[in-house]
Amino acid sequence: MTKKEIVKTISEEIGLTQLKTKEIVQKTFDAIVNALVEEKRIELRNFGVFEVKKRAARKARNPRTGQRVDVPEKYVVTFKPGKEMEERVRQLEREAAEAARVRESALQPLDPSSEVSGTPPTPSSTTETFGSPQSFGTNSGGNG
Repeated sequence: MTKKEIVKTISEEIGLTQLKTKEIVQKTFDAIVNALVEEKRIELRNFGVFEVKKRAARKARNPRTGQRVDVPEKYVVTFKPGKEMEERVRQLEREAAEAARVRESALQPLDPSSEVSGTPPTPSSTTETFGSPQSFGTNSGGNG
């Protein structure tokens, strides 16, 4: 999602013009950046914590040449999501896993004998239906 899309969504929800909403959104971002520069930390309840941390100098390796390179220390911004955000993301994971299970069960071939008994197909019934694993993918036509 882009800043423009955020502005459009908020503008539609609260009934302000996109121009006024864009100004408010930009002022919010500016305030976050200024707080990070001045305070090194900003905590937004139910959202998360932005923090400026110093990364120590280190040795690295240039992947093209393999030559060792000195990487100087630097400041980076880190983000730790709040509990509410973490929970909503975990919910996404659970929904994705459930959707994958549903798709997987819909794609599995059914063995008519297992449908009645409720047992999964046996390896021998699968082999009889689809051929032996050794012959799978081989070219038995002699073409090459």
